[in-house]
Amino acid sequence: MAVTSAQVRMARAALNWTVRDLADATGLHRNTINNIEVGRYAGDPKTLDLIQRALRAAGVEFIDENGGGPGVRLGKAANDRSRK
Repeated sequence: MAVTSAQVRMARAALNWTVRDLADATGLHRNTINNIEVGRYAGDPKTLDLIQRALRAAGVEFIDENGGGPGVRLGKAANDRSRK
C-alpha cells in the first residue's frame, strides 16, 4: 500500500514532527514533502517508500483501508523516538 498524503500529515502530527524534521529523516527537500501533503504532487513510489520507512522507523504504524479509510497510529515505543 502506498502511503497517502493524509497519512503523512497524520503521522507527522502524531510524532510532533515539522516538515523539516521529516525532511531531515528522509533526505528529501521540505518542499517535496509539503507538495505531497497538500496534494500538489502525488509522489513517485520511491519517494513515498522513503517517507513511509522514515515514519515507521520513528514508531508510526500504517493502517490499510478497512472501511473507514487508511490511517496511522503510534506504536508503543514511538514516544521514545518522537521529537521532544
